Amino acid sequence: MRLVYLSVWGTVLISYFLIARTQSLGQSLRHLLLWGLIIVGVAAGYGLWQDITQQNDVVVSGDGEVILRAGRNGHFHLGLEVNGTPVRFIIDTGASDLVLSQEDAARVGLDPQSLPYLGQARTANGIVGLARVTLDEVALLHDGLEIRDSNVPAFVNEGELDVSLLGMGYLRRYARIAIEGDRLILER
Repeated sequence: MRLVYLSVWGTVLISYFLIARTQSLGQSLRHLLLWGLIIVGVAAGYGLWQDITQQNDVVVSGDGEVILRAGRNGHFHLGLEVNGTPVRFIIDTGASDLVLSQEDAARVGLDPQSLPYLGQARTANGIVGLARVTLDEVALLHDGLEIRDSNVPAFVNEGELDVSLLGMGYLRRYARIAIEGDRLILER
């Protein structure tokens, strides 16, 4: 969507310079076209601004429900603190457990190079090694809501993983998990 807005902005700017330089058009027609382009540009800028600022994809209801909105790619993302370090997860109901990428594992204080990758998982990218770890704390801290879990079992993925996965092993800690359209609702 951003590419569309940026394309419209580019078209508006190029058109403005072309029309502003044209001497053969009548003054009234020229002003009409320029105002039309300004209006289209403002509309495109507003749409781009809405798209950029719509990053608040997590809402906490008054009942303590955590409501996630699907991202542009249709997936649900959730930021948690793991051992005090922010980690962005993708909700993956097809994953059995909480799985950290090697990069995130290193950021939360684990040494991915020294872990014993004794387990295996079948992924879309083939079979990868997994190392079982225990995380001291996993916390959801948002809008005054604090959900903290201690001694959380997890895995570190030995292969390529762009984003850490929040799988069913962790999601089962919630009393209710519901998907309603582009919203995922978690309730303790």
